[in-house]
Amino acid sequence: MEGTKEVKILVADPSAIGLFGLAVITLVASSQKLGLTDGVSLVLPWAIFLGATAQLLACINDFKHNNTFGATAFGAYAFFWYAMGMTWLIQNGVLGEKLASAADTKQLGFAFLAYLIFTLFMTIGAMETNKVLFIIFVLIDFLFIGLMLNSFGIVPHFAHSLAAYSELGIAIFSFYGSAAAVLNKHFGKVFLPIGKPFNIFK
Repeated sequence: MEGTKEVKILVADPSAIGLFGLAVITLVASSQKLGLTDGVSLVLPWAIFLGATAQLLACINDFKHNNTFGATAFGAYAFFWYAMGMTWLIQNGVLGEKLASAADTKQLGFAFLAYLIFTLFMTIGAMETNKVLFIIFVLIDFLFIGLMLNSFGIVPHFAHSLAAYSELGIAIFSFYGSAAAVLNKHFGKVFLPIGKPFNIFK
């Protein structure tokens, strides 16, 4: 019986496109929350293609890198944005007035709670990646706290503002993280520093 051969396929680091997708959708979505733009009609395509599909692409390629943390993070948030896109379609009556009128936003609150729980333990994991990624996860924690409280009708004005500014912060740091992932690799040196891991758990 012939010996088996292991074939290694080289795949580029997908974090740059994943973080870029996150940056674009959070910038566009935060503009609506901050009152700079109106409605979600033109947030929807960016949610589907950048927020969801770009991060799903990053997820698939992180699986090829055997990067469980990156694949899980990008995959979970990709499906979050697919779900948000579907939510907006329902709320705006695209799938019928009956479905729109029966929508209970408290169910969104429980979905945001689930993602808050997920993001909290992923934030712990992010402590051993780099400081830029850790900051992004902390801001996502605050985003989901704001979204959850707002959906449950708890301090809605404060919760809305918390979600809006957290989301804008996510966009800013994600743009930086994406740029660092591209330029540091492209130049073969630390062009944009991202900070070392905390080295607490490893």
